[in-house]
Amino acid sequence: MLSKKYNSIESEKRWQKYWKDCDIYKYNPNTNRETFSIDTPPPTVSGSLHIGHIFSYTQAEMIARFQRMQGKNVFYPFGFDDNGLPTERLVEKEENIRAVDLPRSEFIKTCLKATEKYVEEFKNLWLSMGFSVDWSLQYETISPKVQKISQKAFLDMARAGKAYIKESPVLWCTTCQTSIAQAELESADKETTFNYIPFLVEGEELIVATTRPELLYGCVCLFVNPEDERYLRNIGKKAIVPLYNREIPILSDEKVGIDKGTGVVMCATFGDTTDVEWYEEYKLPYRKVIEANGKIAEGVPYIAGLKVLAARERIIELLKENNLLKKSEIITHTVSTHERCGKPIEIIPSKQWYINILSEKERYLKAADEINWYPASMKTRYISWVENLKWDWCISRQRYFGIPFPLWYCSKCGKVMLAKDEELPLNPMESKPSSACSCGSTDFIPETAVFDTWATSSLTPLINSKWNTEEDMHKKLMPMGMRTQAHEIIRTWAFYTIVRSLFHTGTLPWKDIMICGFVLAKKGEKISKSKNNSAASPKQLIERHSADAMRYWAAGAKLGTDTMFSEDELKVSKRFLTKLWNAASFCIMQLQDYNGQKPAELLPIDSWIIERIKSVEDTARESLNKYEIGLAKHEIDEFFWNDFCDNYLEIVKDRLYKPEIHGAEERVSAQYALYNVLLELLKLYAIYVPHITEEIYQCHFKEFEKAASIHIMQWGINIDGNAEEILRFGENIKKILGEVRKYKSERNLSLKEKITNIKITIPEEQKGYLNRTLKDIKACTWSENIQIIYSDQLNIEIE
Repeated sequence: MLSKKYNSIESEKRWQKYWKDCDIYKYNPNTNRETFSIDTPPPTVSGSLHIGHIFSYTQAEMIARFQRMQGKNVFYPFGFDDNGLPTERLVEKEENIRAVDLPRSEFIKTCLKATEKYVEEFKNLWLSMGFSVDWSLQYETISPKVQKISQKAFLDMARAGKAYIKESPVLWCTTCQTSIAQAELESADKETTFNYIPFLVEGEELIVATTRPELLYGCVCLFVNPEDERYLRNIGKKAIVPLYNREIPILSDEKVGIDKGTGVVMCATFGDTTDVEWYEEYKLPYRKVIEANGKIAEGVPYIAGLKVLAARERIIELLKENNLLKKSEIITHTVSTHERCGKPIEIIPSKQWYINILSEKERYLKAADEINWYPASMKTRYISWVENLKWDWCISRQRYFGIPFPLWYCSKCGKVMLAKDEELPLNPMESKPSSACSCGSTDFIPETAVFDTWATSSLTPLINSKWNTEEDMHKKLMPMGMRTQAHEIIRTWAFYTIVRSLFHTGTLPWKDIMICGFVLAKKGEKISKSKNNSAASPKQLIERHSADAMRYWAAGAKLGTDTMFSEDELKVSKRFLTKLWNAASFCIMQLQDYNGQKPAELLPIDSWIIERIKSVEDTARESLNKYEIGLAKHEIDEFFWNDFCDNYLEIVKDRLYKPEIHGAEERVSAQYALYNVLLELLKLYAIYVPHITEEIYQCHFKEFEKAASIHIMQWGINIDGNAEEILRFGENIKKILGEVRKYKSERNLSLKEKITNIKITIPEEQKGYLNRTLKDIKACTWSENIQIIYSDQLNIEIE
């Protein structure tokens, strides 16, 4: 028997310990059962987790539970992305230190200590949510095992020429002091000024509009559109740069917008990516203006040593003083910013490591059609990203806490010396090559850059499958069953993983990709660690409302859509949990003398509820196979509240209470249906609310079913029936009960108020079903007499 009230706090902790102690969710590599493997995003160790993480990670966890209850051998690992710039920024903030002010080794030790604390905190949160993870498969991206895999993967690419080093213009964050990749850019609208400045061409003014006058010293060319008749006569001539009085060429290019500004564009090194394209295409000279630290370079007249904004203001002042500012307009201008810090990026020449992605864009586009996208609309985001790629992937970062590049440079000839596979993992700053350079030199300079964190995170299928180790399972596990992630990292994590998997294994990383939405703090603003805009922490919410309440809420949204969160929404979850507990309590109370026997014959309404849950199960399975967790839950909820609680339990109550009137065998029929339907209902809900369903299962069903946990049982009732006919009959019974309730409600009558007569018109093929259900209908409706008429259309008249 269940207790009168469900104690979620005590129950959830107890079952979490039970699952761990019994290895309920452990992956078995030796079974013949079909494997379903999951590539889960390792959360970035950059601060506390928030409700948005609960939302997306819980949705994916429900898929793991669902697949396990379909008989699959679920491979469900979990990792933590605990290296790179986000972790560095967290440590700098928490410890009130700056990486540049400390010895590298000391700063790394501080980072390692911080990540240990947060990894433990993150793991405890997932455990408290009842995640069915195999924690023996846990990994951290900074661990020696992962470093070895990441370094080995890089070496394979470098030896094949897929990874290469070159000095060229690179996207650079002057705040974070590192190179970044195109995928790390975001756009922001900022207010700035459009400044109209005269260049002199053979003594005549040629007006140029620019938002970046501080780059005048770096201006190397003016461009006009070859079809702009206003400036055709200027093409090929020389222009004088204002303030600096240098001659530069005037060239034509179709990328110049005739309607933008004056139609004359300044090409400086470097204002934007178009400047880079022109610089490379037209072999223009490079003039250094901005340093890596965001200050104007020494030697730049008027503004050397100033920060960019201060330099801009100073140049505008000088232009005004020299009557060289024709006019200035305030505009809203879209600029590229670094997603990590939100500050505008610059483009500066730098020697960096890249992975060649541009040469295989067609293969990556083809991959989009070979993967199942859920929801399907998300595929267009991936395709749009790949089609618009302009840069190879820069994977080197000028930071400290990350996986080192396993290489050195010969100090004599500059040759790159790659580490040997058997030496991995290694830090080139703490070791030397095992052999001399081909030039004979034994003097080497270690690479001090580290891998971009995505360069390692993109290897999660390889990391999870222990690629290139003695335990290598990648041929068995890949392509993995699914990848789950948020939509804003399609351009990074999804794309980069496809790139790496195709190169290293020749296969796709996964069959399916499940894209989750955001949780919004307010309309249009996602909840995030950086914005600190979540009202309560997940830990607080779980303590106040329970893990199952949080999970039930998380399952409510349609896949891929964003949702708002308010703590008030958890009232719906708690109401459901109370209803499930009470309904189960009633059923189990009626099953105390039931020993599992099957009745000689099932009454029609009992057959109906069994067929109904089988139908619901089929629909839910179809939705869940498409990762539509919310649609499946909605279907199950409709059955539970409407069919099971409001109708079936009300119909059979009297038969369960009064076998002396209805018959002992008829009571067994109801008990048989109650037992099987409640058990199946618990299995359906187990993926959503695992703790309360386990509590109910262990209290009554384990004695008969013998399974150690409801979570290792499979969906399905093996009871044959005439589904189509009985389902139609059940719907008619629901309509009859609905009309009686409506009749009483409109007249303010109690539901227990007696009715003299109900005249039911029903199809004749349901005659047998109806005759064997009359006692139940009479008892449920409190009707003294039921008159039956046979016709094609259902009709109910109440007297």
